[in-house]
Amino acid sequence: MDPLLKKILEAPGIPGYESQIARIIYDELKKSCSEVHIDNFGNVIAKKGKGKKKIMLAAHMDEIGLMVKHITKEGFLYFIKLGGIDDRILPAQRVIVKAKKGDCLGIIGAKPPHLQKDEERKKPLKYEDMFIDIGCSSKEEAEKKVEVGDVVIFEPNAGQLNNKFYYGKAVDNRVGCYALIKIMEKLKADAEVYAVATTQEEVGLKGARTSAFKIDPDYALAIDTNVAGDTPQITERESSLKLGQGVAITIIEASGRGLIVNEKIKNLLVDTARKNKIKYQIAVIEGGMTDGAIIHMNREGVPSGVLAIPARYIHSPTGVFHIDDLNSAVELSISFVDSLCNSL
Repeated sequence: MDPLLKKILEAPGIPGYESQIARIIYDELKKSCSEVHIDNFGNVIAKKGKGKKKIMLAAHMDEIGLMVKHITKEGFLYFIKLGGIDDRILPAQRVIVKAKKGDCLGIIGAKPPHLQKDEERKKPLKYEDMFIDIGCSSKEEAEKKVEVGDVVIFEPNAGQLNNKFYYGKAVDNRVGCYALIKIMEKLKADAEVYAVATTQEEVGLKGARTSAFKIDPDYALAIDTNVAGDTPQITERESSLKLGQGVAITIIEASGRGLIVNEKIKNLLVDTARKNKIKYQIAVIEGGMTDGAIIHMNREGVPSGVLAIPARYIHSPTGVFHIDDLNSAVELSISFVDSLCNSL
C-alpha cells in the first residue's frame, strides 16, 4: 500500500474537526498546485492551470465519528453520533478519544445479552444505551484523560486485504481525497482547475456549499464512494456495483432529491470513459447524496457529475475497496477535464 494512502485513511477528521487530515492534504497539494489555502470553513482549496473555464473537483475529507456527551460518576463516557452510523456496528468497537490531553483508547460497551430480559433482547440496541469504557473507575479519574466535547474516531486501520483489495478506516471518503491528490499531480489542462477537500459532508454537505460559492465554477465533478453490491444478501437490483469493475459514473442520487446529473455531463463522462478505454460502471442511487448535490445548485447552477469508487462496509470502522477502481477514478477525472476543455 502506498504510504500516503495509508496515512490518509488512518488520519482523524470527523465533521468540524478535520484539521489534521486537512494539513496532510494541504501539504500534498502544495507539491503540484500553484495556489493552496485552507478557507474559513476548513476546506482545502488548491488551484492549478489557466484558461477560460473554471472546473471544481471535490472530495470530502470528513469521516463519521462520535463525540463525548457525558461522563458518568463511574468513569464511563456517553456519546453522540456525527454522521450516519448504524447502531448495530458499534458494540465492542475500539475507538480513540482525540482528547486535548492526548489520545485515549476506549471500547464501546453495552448491557450483555446474558443479563437482558426477554423483552430487552427483542428490541434493537440503540447507541443511547451504549457507552465508552476507557478503563477508569471514577468520573474524577476519567476527567484527567478526557473532557465532554472531545471527538472520537474508530481505531485507525489500513492495509492490503488480498491482491488489489484494500481496507481501511474512513474509506468514505479518504479514497476520494487520495484520488484528488493524484489527479492534480498528473493534470495538464487549459482551464483553472480547483481541487477542494471539503468539510462536514457527512452532516449536511456544508463545505461544498461554501467552497462552491467562493469558487463559482463553470463545471464540477464530485469524487466519492458508493455502496458495492457484490457481497451476500445484496441483490443486483439493490446495487449492481462490483469491486474491480471500474469507477461508477453516477446518474442520479437519492431518487432525484440529490443531484440529477446534467445530461451533457453524463454523456461526456460515458463517452470519455469509452474513448479512453477506462473501466466504468453506472450508478443509479435511491438513497444517499454527495457534495455534487449542493455544488450543482450554486448561484445560477453548475453542470455537475459524480464519480464514485465502489466500497464495501462504508460508514463503518473498516471499509474495503479495489485499487483499480481508485485508479480508474483518477484516469477518468483527468480525461474528463480534458474533454470539458475541448468540447463544452
